[in-house]
Amino acid sequence: MPLTPLPVLTLYTRLGCHLCEQAQANLTRLEFRVQVLDVDLRPEWQQRYGHDVPVLTLDDRVLARGVLSPGRLSMIKVQLLRAAEHSRPSGG
Repeated sequence: MPLTPLPVLTLYTRLGCHLCEQAQANLTRLEFRVQVLDVDLRPEWQQRYGHDVPVLTLDDRVLARGVLSPGRLSMIKVQLLRAAEHSRPSGG
């Protein structure tokens, strides 16, 4: 059975944010698929997430903000994989 791919998440960050850098490193280490966006590039991102970076989202749903430790991200990964498994049509 093929592995269920993780969805592409969005990580809102800011230049010079050490928590953002840690979050990116942890996401990479845990093999998440992530697009990284600087909140300061768009006023609406800055207004929505500017004080809370890093912020990890799936579409418009906030999954986590602040310290994104390996343990916390591992739990999120398991939840995403389970959700993808349940939404996948069963064939055969």
